[in-house]
Amino acid sequence: MTDDLRGVERFALGAVEALAPEVALVKPQSAFFERFGARGVEVLERVVVAARDAGALVLLDVKRGDIGSTMAGYAAAYLSDGAPLAADAITVSPYLGVGALDPVFEVAGRTGRGVFVVALSSNPEGADVQAAVTRAGSTVAQAVVDAVAARNAGRHPVGDLGVVVGATTPAGAVRLAALNGPILAPGIGAQGARLADLPRVFGAAARHVVVTVSRDLLRYGPHPASLRHAARRTADEAAALLHPLVRQVEGAPRVKR
Repeated sequence: MTDDLRGVERFALGAVEALAPEVALVKPQSAFFERFGARGVEVLERVVVAARDAGALVLLDVKRGDIGSTMAGYAAAYLSDGAPLAADAITVSPYLGVGALDPVFEVAGRTGRGVFVVALSSNPEGADVQAAVTRAGSTVAQAVVDAVAARNAGRHPVGDLGVVVGATTPAGAVRLAALNGPILAPGIGAQGARLADLPRVFGAAARHVVVTVSRDLLRYGPHPASLRHAARRTADEAAALLHPLVRQVEGAPRVKR
């Protein structure tokens, strides 16, 4: 496929057609569409609709993070009912302050959508900021987790707000027991982590992990049958690792393959 708008459209819609009926969640990266301008965003809109029509949740990876008034605009774009790019959840960056993200949290809560806040990312460059120690004595990453946990407190069965913690993270780098929300875990495959690392990295919190394997899975394309086979194999491996932890939670929901 060519690295142009037509190639991106064929690649993305082909991947959605093959995978969305098989997986619980599709995570488009907005930047790869935005680089083609308005026509690229139009393709992204079609990808979001196609994935949801096929039965998958859509987590739009946009990592927006700005002051409160600007975040209100992003919330309207990605989380409000009827917006062309409305997704089931988005990623956001907290490095202008977790409080600046409150407009996004408010709209997500009102519309029944989710937000994943970057706490400890899987890219090695992130550690310089995320492992820095705050005036309160915790790492920046832990401060982000704690701020999200405070907003999830009392929610049942879990809160709408999650964090991003890479599967490449050393075990114990952040405390997640009080989070009461989902954990998005990038880094499997292309960035060096393995599914087998999840129980070690996340411990009991692994039952709340949403595993992303985008690049590792897409390398089996473009043939739809190969993509579907790889997705099923990965789902079975993840289930074998995580279901023992899920069963520890009374009334835990079934994990969709």
